[in-house]
Amino acid sequence: MSANAVADSALFNYRRLTNEQLRFYQEQGYLVLESVLTPQGLDVLRRECMSAWQVEKDAFDPQKNWLHNSLLGDIHHRSPTTRKYYFAGPLVDVAEQLIGPNIKGATSQLTFKLRGNTMSFGWHQDNGYGELDPYNTISTLTALDHADRENGCLWLIPGSHHEGQIKVERTPKERAAAKEVVVPADDARGAPMPLRAGDALLFHCWMLHKSDGNLSKDRDRRILFLRYADADAVEVYSNRQPRLGRLLRGVSRFPEVRAFEAEL
Repeated sequence: MSANAVADSALFNYRRLTNEQLRFYQEQGYLVLESVLTPQGLDVLRRECMSAWQVEKDAFDPQKNWLHNSLLGDIHHRSPTTRKYYFAGPLVDVAEQLIGPNIKGATSQLTFKLRGNTMSFGWHQDNGYGELDPYNTISTLTALDHADRENGCLWLIPGSHHEGQIKVERTPKERAAAKEVVVPADDARGAPMPLRAGDALLFHCWMLHKSDGNLSKDRDRRILFLRYADADAVEVYSNRQPRLGRLLRGVSRFPEVRAFEAEL
């Protein structure tokens, strides 16, 4: 049976955040949601994402840069189950609770640390790479493998989103070259975020986070990264042009957002 013929409820576990979870997110800036994917959903997503990855990439190649080794963008164009998950999965319900009634997708990509990839990424905010206003965008990381300290799970600094936007100046040339953004932070405040395959970690766009390299000899660390934003969020770094993304809930005042990927 194809993924398109499988009911969403067989692939994803839908839920609403409790009042306790909402308070925790406001105070700490993150949440871990267990078993967002069903075993069947995890299996289908793994297969589709790896098929897409192998079309353009392969195993870790130390001769290539971090963009080649770690990222594959617009994965929802390549995987129908990812598209279903991104556009109408349980994370959209969560985003509506955390952001508001008007929601768009802002990013979909694979974020992999395959075995052999020991490169680390320093402390940063996701809004340091793509500053969106209003400042309520959320990042979500859905684990396609068990992730722990050995194979490069994420670390974050709970509560650091209260510090607000940290300005990091990058020239247009540096931005085009995807120069890594690193901000000073106290490692002692960091907490590892181990995940089981099928779990999702979500956090505020101002959350400070990092990841170490994958030191495992026989395990990959594959993540599906999805970002959700207010439907009218604009790119501060692009003269406040609207961030294009599929309108998922509610309305947008921008016609280009209303039209973007509407055919999907």
